Amino acid sequence: MSRLSDLYATEDQSPWLDNVRRDWIENGEMQRWVDRGVRGVTSNPTIFQKAISGGDAYDDQFRQLLASGTSVTDAYWELVVTDINNVLSILRPVYDSSNGIDGYVSIEVSPLLARDTDGTAAAARHLHRLINQPNLYIKIPGTAEGLPAIKAMISEGVSVNVTLLFSLERYREVMEAYIAGLEARDGDLSGVSSVASFFISRVDSETDKRLEALGSDDAKALMGKVAVANAQVAYEAFLETFSGPRWDALVARGARPQRPLWASTSTKNPDYPDTLYVDSLIGPNTVNTIPEKTLDDFDDHGTVTRTVDADFAGAHSVLNGFADLGLSLSDVTSQLEDEGVASFSKSFDDLLESLTQKAKTLK
Repeated sequence: MSRLSDLYATEDQSPWLDNVRRDWIENGEMQRWVDRGVRGVTSNPTIFQKAISGGDAYDDQFRQLLASGTSVTDAYWELVVTDINNVLSILRPVYDSSNGIDGYVSIEVSPLLARDTDGTAAAARHLHRLINQPNLYIKIPGTAEGLPAIKAMISEGVSVNVTLLFSLERYREVMEAYIAGLEARDGDLSGVSSVASFFISRVDSETDKRLEALGSDDAKALMGKVAVANAQVAYEAFLETFSGPRWDALVARGARPQRPLWASTSTKNPDYPDTLYVDSLIGPNTVNTIPEKTLDDFDDHGTVTRTVDADFAGAHSVLNGFADLGLSLSDVTSQLEDEGVASFSKSFDDLLESLTQKAKTLK
């Protein structure tokens, strides 16, 4: 077996692919990733911006949509939904064979709605009805405004991938929104699923800047460690939250835990190991969504060993050490959330602009 298959078989962690491309769907590459051990697929506005703008794979469908009078914005969603439906079909056997644990494909609501609770809920309902597949995740940003929408969607039976999580405080709020949504839903809960996408490498990118600016030996000793420690403490919170009488009552009705999903796990700093954010966060009931290069790197030389809960005390020590230097992790994570919302919104705007220009050319 491949290391990707070993991750799930021996450590109960599901490797997912963080990319969607139409040429991969059509030439069999997406199926080959599944055959290698990939158990789910995620997408976001930046991924689709690169896929649609980066070649001509979407031109035929785009041209047909324009000819039928479809607007550029509506055409974008048609292109995206077509890809998502095709990838859902590829992953459906994984969903069926895993009894609904894996095999999911994520589509994100418009990033322009990240601060709009009602707009997010309406968009999530629309995509859920439009695609109507059991292995679909609707991606909702885990902003303060997104929390009520997450609870509402879960209560309505819509499976959700909560994205753009950086802070432990917000992560706890997201888990509470999931549990409260389940409690508000009547009957069997086994058809509702969720993951919480906790971002990793971007945390190190920002905390390393602040540590390097201090220049002390104590600060330098923490570089490259804060992101993993933050995620490991998040996993500790996951174990605490999904246990006890309140959770047991929901399990009796078929509820599944909202698995933590490690996102942004490619290594940005070339001085760090290329599989750092995969090797360091392996453990049961987790997902790691990984871009193709890091998937290849891990499959080649990664280490399949349970690590995510190996040293909670050490993880807390790293975070305490960061605070002891006078640095605020809350400030870092708040900044990263704002930057993440802005980045996805810019990708969405850039894509619509590039499609507008392409429409003029195709016409």
